[in-house]
Amino acid sequence: MSRVFNFSAGPSVLPDDVLKRAQAELLDWNGCGISPMEAGHRSHVFTEMAERCETTIRELIQIPDNYHVLFLSGGATSQFAMVPMNLLRDKKTAAYLVTGHWSKKASGEAARYCDIHQAGGLITEGGLVRLPEDNEITLGDDAAYLYYTDNETIEGIEFDRVPTHGDIPLVSDMTSNFLARPMDVSQYGVIFAAAQKNFGHAGVTLVIVRDDLIGDPLAFTPSMYNYKIHADSGSKSNTPPTYAWYFTSLMFDWIKSQGGIEVMAGHSKRRITKIYDVIDSTDFYLNNVHQHSRSKLNVPFTLRDPALDDLFLSEAKEANLCNLKGHRAVGGMRASVYLGMTDQGVDILVNFMKDFEKRNG
Repeated sequence: MSRVFNFSAGPSVLPDDVLKRAQAELLDWNGCGISPMEAGHRSHVFTEMAERCETTIRELIQIPDNYHVLFLSGGATSQFAMVPMNLLRDKKTAAYLVTGHWSKKASGEAARYCDIHQAGGLITEGGLVRLPEDNEITLGDDAAYLYYTDNETIEGIEFDRVPTHGDIPLVSDMTSNFLARPMDVSQYGVIFAAAQKNFGHAGVTLVIVRDDLIGDPLAFTPSMYNYKIHADSGSKSNTPPTYAWYFTSLMFDWIKSQGGIEVMAGHSKRRITKIYDVIDSTDFYLNNVHQHSRSKLNVPFTLRDPALDDLFLSEAKEANLCNLKGHRAVGGMRASVYLGMTDQGVDILVNFMKDFEKRNG
């Protein structure tokens, strides 16, 4: 079977060039006669790759010297606990912007360790939902940090700015939009992102943490949840997710070869705009997110007549457009356009949507 156009929200589509390189190196990596899957995490070949991987990501987003870059296992969900364990210190409260499924889940986990101040949430106006403006965010009293999810994949909501956070550390879950637009790392205390959206396959989570936030975790923090232990060991205090880390290095190399983050951002904007333009041109397709809060990577939409959902999905699959079914929490459809998606895939989807409306509108 030939490759399809995979609009899955994650694990997501990967570039053909990266997959082919991984395929070519699967049995013999760098002339070692072993697979990247078999290389010891303390071997010369793996250590060289890991150092190059960190160097590349530091170049791509210009990470300041006073930040550590960690390559961890456990997925982004583990960070829901690691963040409060490492950042609370002597504080009893943390502030959370609860704007969707993942930020709600993160705040629920953090509530096991501290009091949660909800600094803001989604606002409904005129039948559309939007993110809070800075003057609608309240940090509360003596919060240890402000946490937010930059892009909520299920609701299709994304911040178009860095939220106001006063003088407390800002923590961002960037799992679904990391590397898809320029960013100023120095504005954050902690950034984390699981790989399975924009820079690899499931298994490794990148954590960028400012030096002053490393050390002095809560007393009961397990060793493997302590940022300092991972920072001191170069993310090798135990056997890391070696193949996922290797694949991440391939993705970083690919992004760099394509021209870097500005180029990726341009691709994302061009592709996502085509889909929103179809939705906005008709009442056959509906999206309930205010334009300024719309995700640049995940487009949830419904059909005016839900009875057509199954037909839409079955015909889309016949056109090699796969994994368009919306999350069970919101229903409808969802097109996720991560960095591995192509212009061709988006153009075929857009033409399919127009044709489907013409035949069923």
